Amino acid sequence: MGRSKQIGNHKSDKKKNISKTWKTKRRTKDLDQIHTDMKPETAAKLLHQEVDYDVTGCAQHYCLHCARYFVDMKSLKEHFKTKVHKKRLKQLREEPYTQAEAERAAGMGSYIAPKTIEVKTQQIEEDMD
Repeated sequence: MGRSKQIGNHKSDKKKNISKTWKTKRRTKDLDQIHTDMKPETAAKLLHQEVDYDVTGCAQHYCLHCARYFVDMKSLKEHFKTKVHKKRLKQLREEPYTQAEAERAAGMGSYIAPKTIEVKTQQIEEDMD
């Protein structure tokens, strides 16, 4: 009989939760969180952030619908033309799921179809230097 091939598993915490690590590595905001970000007062704060050197592009070029930061204005404009951005706009057209809708689906009321919301790509303010 030979030795077990598994060696040194007692100290490695990284190996234990590797599936959870991979599942949450590229986690983005959910659609209902983006809907709350799209409200005018929150959107104004997100689009006009202070300079933050820890974030890509110093937090100056932000796509509100995809919740992503970009390096410069050119890459942000190119992102607006991509399939990923257009798919996200299509997903955001549907009204977010609410507790009232969950109760109606469980039989506590009559079903009302979710409303569609008109979502357009954000306006870009270009600085002339």
